[in-house]
Amino acid sequence: MLIGVLTAVAASICYGTGSVLQAVGSRQSARREAAAGSVTQHGGPSLSSTAKAAMTWEFIVGTVLDFVGFGLGALAARLLPLFLSQTVISANLVITAVLSIKLLGVRLNRAEWASIAVVCSALVLLATAAGPEGSGDTPISTHWWLLGISLFLIVGGTVAVRLLGARAAILAGLLSGLCFGALGVGVRVLNGIAPFDLGALLCDPAFYAILVAGIGGMYLHTVALQIGSVNGATAALVVGETVLPGMIGVLWLGDVSRPGFAWAAITGFVLAVSGAVAVAWFGSPEGHGSGPAAAPVAPAEDARTSAGV
Repeated sequence: MLIGVLTAVAASICYGTGSVLQAVGSRQSARREAAAGSVTQHGGPSLSSTAKAAMTWEFIVGTVLDFVGFGLGALAARLLPLFLSQTVISANLVITAVLSIKLLGVRLNRAEWASIAVVCSALVLLATAAGPEGSGDTPISTHWWLLGISLFLIVGGTVAVRLLGARAAILAGLLSGLCFGALGVGVRVLNGIAPFDLGALLCDPAFYAILVAGIGGMYLHTVALQIGSVNGATAALVVGETVLPGMIGVLWLGDVSRPGFAWAAITGFVLAVSGAVAVAWFGSPEGHGSGPAAAPVAPAEDARTSAGV
């Protein structure tokens, strides 16, 4: 259990640091593209803008950290109940919020700090209450459903961003979280891991669901970082990657809490998600921050502000 928790914490640190670095690269690219008029008619980022964001050194380093976090998170999903592993990993919101003060010039108000404290307290409750993880044995039809849902999320998210533009920031963050949640479920149910069987691994639809969900989650998260608050987008991601996978783990994969600690698991889970939502609710857009990282607001950000995003 301890090794699993430490692995999930390390994954959280990698993801949180990577998110901020990706946000730095994404925002720089988005401002340049907005100044050049390279946005969709609804004010969203073009595909070329997203591709150029991925070529900045900050984004590349952030992506490397994401891959490291992915590996650590996958291991944690095999060692811990999903409601614990996904929630601990989602605590990268705390890392994101703190690092964004320095790198993005964000000001955290008292409500945000209080929300972060709630998330940290909730994680302690969850770690105390978590019992053994379930087996993850599921029929192959479930693996096919997981692949289909992963494809639907990335296609639906891409269409939504094209249609809604700057108004799709929180939605893109939520859908990216659902993609990462599907990834966590896929890792748990994946065949051919223990014992290792390459043939079974490559023939399992869950393997391809992991690939699709991982790529889709990274793309939608990048878009969310370009057009919305980094804390708000990450908080929406936290909700998506925590709530549904946690429920699936308990209802279908056999995840349980320690005897007599169900109340602590439920309370910790609700507080963790509520705290993440509160950070999104109380978060201030980066354009209103101060400090060396604060940059002049580009036309796309003006449109975002006027739209209330």
